Amino acid sequence: MEEKVGGSSEEDEEEEGMYIDMGIKEEEDGENSHDGILMEGHQTQTQTQQGKRCRPKEEKERTKLRERHRRAITARILAGLRRHGNYNLRIRADINDVIGALAREAGWTVFPDGTTIPSQSTVQTRRPITQIPPLQTVSPCDMRSQPYHMKEVYVPPTSSLNMSSECCRKKGMGSGERVGSVENSPLVEGRLVGNGVKQLNDMSSKEQERDFTGTSYVPVFVMLPLGIINLKCELINPDALLKNLRLLKSINIDGVMVGCWWGIVEAHAPQNYNWNGYYQLFQIARDVKLKIKVAMSFHECGGNVGDDVCIPLPRWVEEIGRSNPDIYFTDREGRRNTECLTWGIDKERVLRGRTAVEVYYDFMRSFRVELDGFFEDGVISDIEIGLGPCGELRYPSCPTKNGWRYPGIGEFQCYDQYLLKSLRKAARDRGHSWLAKGPDNAGTYNSHPHETGFFCDGGEYERYYGRFFLKWYSQVLLDHADRVLYMAKLVFEGTCIAAKLSGIHWWYKTASHAAELIAGFYNPSIRDGYSSVAAILRAHKTTLNFACTIDQHENFPEAMSDPEGLVWQVLNAAWDASIAVSSENTFPCYDRNGYNKILENAKPYDNPDGRHLAAFTYLRLSPVLMNRENFLEFERFVKKIHGVVIDNQV
Repeated sequence: MEEKVGGSSEEDEEEEGMYIDMGIKEEEDGENSHDGILMEGHQTQTQTQQGKRCRPKEEKERTKLRERHRRAITARILAGLRRHGNYNLRIRADINDVIGALAREAGWTVFPDGTTIPSQSTVQTRRPITQIPPLQTVSPCDMRSQPYHMKEVYVPPTSSLNMSSECCRKKGMGSGERVGSVENSPLVEGRLVGNGVKQLNDMSSKEQERDFTGTSYVPVFVMLPLGIINLKCELINPDALLKNLRLLKSINIDGVMVGCWWGIVEAHAPQNYNWNGYYQLFQIARDVKLKIKVAMSFHECGGNVGDDVCIPLPRWVEEIGRSNPDIYFTDREGRRNTECLTWGIDKERVLRGRTAVEVYYDFMRSFRVELDGFFEDGVISDIEIGLGPCGELRYPSCPTKNGWRYPGIGEFQCYDQYLLKSLRKAARDRGHSWLAKGPDNAGTYNSHPHETGFFCDGGEYERYYGRFFLKWYSQVLLDHADRVLYMAKLVFEGTCIAAKLSGIHWWYKTASHAAELIAGFYNPSIRDGYSSVAAILRAHKTTLNFACTIDQHENFPEAMSDPEGLVWQVLNAAWDASIAVSSENTFPCYDRNGYNKILENAKPYDNPDGRHLAAFTYLRLSPVLMNRENFLEFERFVKKIHGVVIDNQV
């Protein structure tokens, strides 16, 4: 049970699961504090209790806000100690854990009951605080791009952390997931910051590294650049690609992954397909003896983090959308999202006489027929089926183009005429036509759950209407996956197919799990929303590609995020259904610490069943990765994830 310091409050009960406040609450909070030890007599206690009962509502609200602010500060302190000080503090640490960790760092002995005494060798073993290896000169610009840290001295980053440093983050997944933070990356704009920092990082990594020799073989694929095929379906710079693929093959990479874009292949007219660039690309991969994973990409590219090219939906689809914008997902305010087609037209013949599912089927069938030779040769090993925005199975509930910012809960995307028609039918089938409406108290894109009447504790999501609406909303997502995967299995019979699932981890510690509900996963605290997804994947013998995005949660403790808990739930749902799980990183990773985190998540040390990832895809091939030092580090990672003997001194 979580330890409390300085008493308890109403806010403690409301926000159970948040980090514990390290400070002592003020007297005006109306709670017991350490000063309460000095209270004079029963009369003072009685007056205090009466004051609690009579506090105005406004004062209680101010108290809650102050308490929330303290908790946010505490969470940042603890996160900083973990990330920058290398302190192994438990998730729900309190002041005693922090003091104990500091005492041990100073060389003292701390017993389980809290007794603290100096060890015999304290004076001899205590390390000087300012011993730092010589560093190269680092410019202020480099500092902004690449904060670094050591055990005793930490140089904090500026608040204006730019996107180049964000791209140095990576996402791992698996049991006990952790993120490879930007501080651990030795790269700034494709080069090393300083030899001293790199040496410290390498020494720290060697101390904690695990020997993966003889462990299970996990195949490694490298994702190709987004713009490798241009809008005319031409392969860009094939000579450079051939050179890079040969280098990747030399370190025993298993294959590459490429997106096959609907907006490129069927750009100009229905069922007029152009596969020329992909045919040339696959031929090069065959010559180099690399396998290929192909993603059937039925969404647009260009509006998300990491998108460096713009690939719209086919032009003929955009023409239909101008006259009938209800083919796109729509929010309550009527804003359209053109990332992908609404699932409301899966069975509506609004695409020049075809339904959306028929369009997807025809596209996949053409791919299978035109590139049949690469299937027969085994060059194409896996097909990932795009099921929504970014190719992921979810509603586009958090579009940045509509103003969403992390950690907002997002908005329901069910207000196009076709999904509203489906909602009305579900209400009639239930026998209550008044249920045929979307929530009017679910907030906006950047709302927090407690700010809404729908997602707050005891909110409408728990009541009759809320349960009806959420069940319908999530069932639309499941039905879409069922229909498209059924068609894919018919087309790609004999070939492994996969579906990508995104980890919506913010607000996971709240009762409602608002962000997940809005994304289509009916997963409040009293219901398992991922077992039904796993059942659909199992029915179609589909691999789960899951990687939980955890790059921001430590900087936003108020988001009540729990990526580790989400990963544990999703992986167990998949493995319980006997589904293979693969993963990929979200942000590029080049340093040893980041690779070690991927390895630990790919092959969990403490999994009693010996479960591990079926494959890992690295994001992505770039000039920075092919830099000599980065490439050597990547080669070392490949050997370890393959379970091959390596020289530990490398």
